Amino acid sequence: MDVLGWPLRVVERLPLRTSSALAAAGLTALEAAGTAMLFLRKAGRERAVLARERGELTVDQVFHQMLRGPLDPALPSRFGNAMQVIDADGRILAATEGLQHGPPLSRIVPPRSRTQIERRLPGRRRTRRGRGTGDRMLLATRIPAEVTHHQHGKAPLMIYLAFPRIPWFGSRRLAAATAVASMAASATVFAIVYRSTVRVLAPMAGIRDEFAEITATDLARRVPVPEPEELKAMAETMNTTLARLETAVSDLRKLTSEASHDLRGPLTSIHLRLENALDEPEADWPRVAADILASVERQEAIVTDLLTLTRLDTGQPLHPQRTDLGALVAAELRRREPTDRIRIVGKLAQRVELDCDRLLVDRLLANLLDNAQRHADGHIEVTLSVETPPGGPATAVLAVADDGDGVPADRQEEIFERFIRLDGSRERDPNGTGLGLPISRDIARAHHGTLTVDSRPGHGARFTARFPLLRGGGDEAGLVRGDH
Repeated sequence: MDVLGWPLRVVERLPLRTSSALAAAGLTALEAAGTAMLFLRKAGRERAVLARERGELTVDQVFHQMLRGPLDPALPSRFGNAMQVIDADGRILAATEGLQHGPPLSRIVPPRSRTQIERRLPGRRRTRRGRGTGDRMLLATRIPAEVTHHQHGKAPLMIYLAFPRIPWFGSRRLAAATAVASMAASATVFAIVYRSTVRVLAPMAGIRDEFAEITATDLARRVPVPEPEELKAMAETMNTTLARLETAVSDLRKLTSEASHDLRGPLTSIHLRLENALDEPEADWPRVAADILASVERQEAIVTDLLTLTRLDTGQPLHPQRTDLGALVAAELRRREPTDRIRIVGKLAQRVELDCDRLLVDRLLANLLDNAQRHADGHIEVTLSVETPPGGPATAVLAVADDGDGVPADRQEEIFERFIRLDGSRERDPNGTGLGLPISRDIARAHHGTLTVDSRPGHGARFTARFPLLRGGGDEAGLVRGDH
């Protein structure tokens, strides 16, 4: 690893297009080297077999000449092989050119059980026109006396044949050609990968430059979408994220503006009330304190709503716990003081259990009840049931319905926007924040649920929250009915 560590660190510092091309070229070189090794080994094996077969063929030809008559002292050289025929006294009876008067090629004699053996011939280097690396193999063949009666000299005779020893890679020329082919393949892969990487990175550079110019004041801009499928998906994802970011920043600016306006109202009221009280020598200070307390409570409600929105917007983790939704709703209804004008009726299923943040769900219910009491003429109905669609998961359905004026169809989604208050709502409760319903919908979504409204003008409004139900939770057969 220490040997490879430095080259790897050097490659990692290179530009991506260069390092990618080098990596691809290196892998190609390794693969080409492995393939070349196998090819050269096979070629070398085949050439070695061919060289031996040619040597054996030459020996067979000399043997058949012996059967027909005496050998010519000058033997023809075939396939670049060197050969000598030697009698039992070591005299050369016949040989190829250059070996008639030299020493015997070898003194090796095959064992009695064999007539032919093959050995490496030491000390023989190749001539200028020789083949291979210069090493030679020796094929020693013993000719029995029965077939040598035409020859001069003592029997038995020995035929020594020296043929080129083929290296494992076949030949230097073949190895060089294979090396050149491997380098050419690696260079081609390097060029292809380098060019492809440059072509791929060029759109990324455009995306990067465009993205770098996008600021908080210019979130409407979008990065260019290139043609390659992978980059196209990335650019579309970035544009989708920019769209969400633009919406979030717009909401934040609107929230900040509206919150500043709503917070300034109670502060201004407190300031004016205190100034007027100080200017009056006989001010009714208990009344002044009550007015200031009302303004402080409005400020506190706004701040509480803003903190809740911040928690939901930033995705802070919930604190889920197993909750009996029926018991939670029943407890909230008991806390609502009955009035002469508003009558609350509860129809609650028993053992409707959720895995939820109890405080947030209780806040959702309180917001819906506050909204219903603000708009109801005299009757509110709260129902809790369980829906089990065919093939789908069971859901808890919490509905709060009033008998007020209702919500116009074209403004039913608008009431879930932050700080949006319809004219009727402002008249009924001037101190409202316009955050109750948006917070309630965010709470439902944080629990993987929904909050919707169904209303017809003159027939009241029905707000329905749906939550995923725990397995085994919910018993619609047992309803708890009560008037509050």
